[in-house]
Amino acid sequence: MKQLILCLFFIFTMPTLAQKTLTLDDAVKIALQRNPDLIKAKNNLETYKSQLKSAYGDLLPSLGTQATWNWQRINDAGGVQRDFFGNLVNIPPSQTDNRYYQVGFGGSVVLFNGLANWANISKQSDNLEAARLNLEKFKQNIVLQTSSYYYAVLNAEELMKVREENVKYNQKFLETVQERHRLGAVAIADVYSQQVQLGNAELLLIQAQNTYETAKSNLLNYLGLNVLEEYKFVDPYGEKDSINTDKYMSMFDDVTVMVNQALANRKDFKGQQLLLNAAKSGVTIARGGIFPSLTGNYSFGTSATDPNNLFNRKTWSVGLTLSLPIFSNFNTENNIEFAMASEKNAEEDLNTLQRQIKIEIKQGYLDLTAAKKSLDVATKNVVSAEENRKVNQERYNLGSGTILDVLQADRDYTDALRNKIDALYNFYKAKDALMNSLGKLDYKKYE
Repeated sequence: MKQLILCLFFIFTMPTLAQKTLTLDDAVKIALQRNPDLIKAKNNLETYKSQLKSAYGDLLPSLGTQATWNWQRINDAGGVQRDFFGNLVNIPPSQTDNRYYQVGFGGSVVLFNGLANWANISKQSDNLEAARLNLEKFKQNIVLQTSSYYYAVLNAEELMKVREENVKYNQKFLETVQERHRLGAVAIADVYSQQVQLGNAELLLIQAQNTYETAKSNLLNYLGLNVLEEYKFVDPYGEKDSINTDKYMSMFDDVTVMVNQALANRKDFKGQQLLLNAAKSGVTIARGGIFPSLTGNYSFGTSATDPNNLFNRKTWSVGLTLSLPIFSNFNTENNIEFAMASEKNAEEDLNTLQRQIKIEIKQGYLDLTAAKKSLDVATKNVVSAEENRKVNQERYNLGSGTILDVLQADRDYTDALRNKIDALYNFYKAKDALMNSLGKLDYKKYE
């Protein structure tokens, strides 16, 4: 018998023992390591580094080498030819073999091309730094998205607990109603009403459990984890009962100050500024086609018909080439127009982003303020609804109240708890969203 009890104990406790703990910090760390778009962005960053290296390489002389071997055979069938004096001369058949060996190296260097090479370095440098800044902003967005998924799990879990407690309450209350009916204190209709209330509570519990499982699957799928594994989630704040919203609100100033902070801190805004500088450098590169270009070239070579005499005859060459564009089939004008349009578009993108940041800050602050007010009101409603349920149940127990009043009070209390939980995590989401809009959402502590 004892062995059977032990076996049953281990069977029912194994899922609990195998359950892993997944904190919000752990979730963010995993997201920053496994997010496929982030991995692609890091890979693309290497291409920007390569482009900058290539731009610097354009300032350096090029150098190449070559070796040539050539063999030629001439077969002449012979014939008759006239010499200088007009006499016929017989040419006998002949075969001639020729071999040719050549080795050399050389290259060139651009001395001037309208400063296009220097502008290209500036352009690629700005593109690289902009890519780095946008990568940092992307990491902040991942932190925000992961937190949102995690809060959704905690929210659903708390709602599930509320539904579980409500089922227990209604089960206990059903026992009370049945006992009172047995004693003849209440009608059978009260028993039926409470049975319906309990059935609805059980249905809502099932729905809450499904919502919790869906939220959990969404989080684990986003993190690239196995959705079939069991995890325990930990509230990073632990302030469900009493949260000091004023403490969090003190982190934010008025909208104008926050907008200035965002423009100074936002990585994507700085990156867009660099992209505008890169577009201006592109105009300089395009205009370089108007100016003359000066190129230096150099080479060394040696050739012979016998490899043993290959280095007996050497050729050194150094020269300058000045190219002056006169007519380029309107290609230069087309490049300039295209570059200027890109510059204007980059400037417009910067202005659009600036306006978008202002909207995000203003709307984010309004959302946070509304979330704070909603949480304050929901907290008070919970206290009021809980007291109202107690009063109506006491009145019912004393025979001065109806069961409908108790059932309604119970629904109001459950709704008040649900609204408070939703308001709590909406407040956390709004706070993190505003922090991200300000460019202050820290991601480095998770790396």
